[in-house]
Amino acid sequence: MMARLLRGVLAGAFLLLSGAMVRAEGPLRVGLLGMDNYQGIAFAQLFNDPAVTGELAGLSVSVAYPVTSDYPESRELTARWLEQAKALKVVDSMESLLAECDCVIMAGLDGRQHLAQATAVLKAGKPLFITRPAAASLTDAAAIFAVAKQTGTVCWSSSQHRFSPGFSGMRKHPEVGRVIGVDVYGGYEGNRPECDALILPLHSIETMYAIMGNPGVKSVSCVQTASTVTATLLWADGRVGTYRGIREGQVKYSATVFGDAGVSVAGIYGHGVPQAGVVPTNDKYMGYEGLAIEISKAFRTGVIPVSHAETLEVFAVCEAMKRSAASNGARIELADLLSAQ
Repeated sequence: MMARLLRGVLAGAFLLLSGAMVRAEGPLRVGLLGMDNYQGIAFAQLFNDPAVTGELAGLSVSVAYPVTSDYPESRELTARWLEQAKALKVVDSMESLLAECDCVIMAGLDGRQHLAQATAVLKAGKPLFITRPAAASLTDAAAIFAVAKQTGTVCWSSSQHRFSPGFSGMRKHPEVGRVIGVDVYGGYEGNRPECDALILPLHSIETMYAIMGNPGVKSVSCVQTASTVTATLLWADGRVGTYRGIREGQVKYSATVFGDAGVSVAGIYGHGVPQAGVVPTNDKYMGYEGLAIEISKAFRTGVIPVSHAETLEVFAVCEAMKRSAASNGARIELADLLSAQ
């Protein structure tokens, strides 16, 4: 307990030195970098709500640099979300954005741009959260976190699904007990741009990690058909998680969880955990709120909820799935992928 307290004190001291703290004259100013991803406007609406309280308080999205790319519909989507965020100050350069904010949410869809953008933000000493995806490749994701380490700047990334209560709440669900394994399913859009090829299963793989509770995947095997992508993840402790990527038919995001006390369906995205097998749908819808709370805490305390190592392992899982499917389901060892970074 004392060691944990000391880590928190040291993290807070670092943020004080780096300037990433609640400003005496008002809330932390958040800048949006890229606005073709709906997540940017979702976070702006949550943090800027006049009635906001609790963990969401203390941040204000005040400025945006709506950089676009040749990613499909990037300009059209940017225009749409800017129309809903007229209160934001819009700037036309990275330098202007960094001059007018204390921390940055990178909300661009094109992961190919993220390494260069993140490098500029981190070298300026601005704490950074990157919406899905962190990058377009495992190599770029590793490079981003290397810059974060070199500069001593807060940086992390996560899918919003990781913090949906119906998923994260399954880890210690009394009807499940200690989680032994999980079968996760979700969408797998085959018509996405080539730069998205690696991160198509990211929402569901992060859901799997949220439920399993810790990293430690040893190997991955994957097969792919016109209607389905299926992957088996073997943890070093012998636990197994499976993923079903839905390419045809109705798409839903959820899971079945296996534990030493029982088996249960998980909740569905945005809602809470089931009780006696009944999945709630009339409770408070969380959507992006769970992730927004974690972003707020990380910016204010300097303590990130998902380690760089875990995020890189998730990316390695996605890369292993891709390689295994191309090799007729051959088992891919994650150590081989991670050691190359």
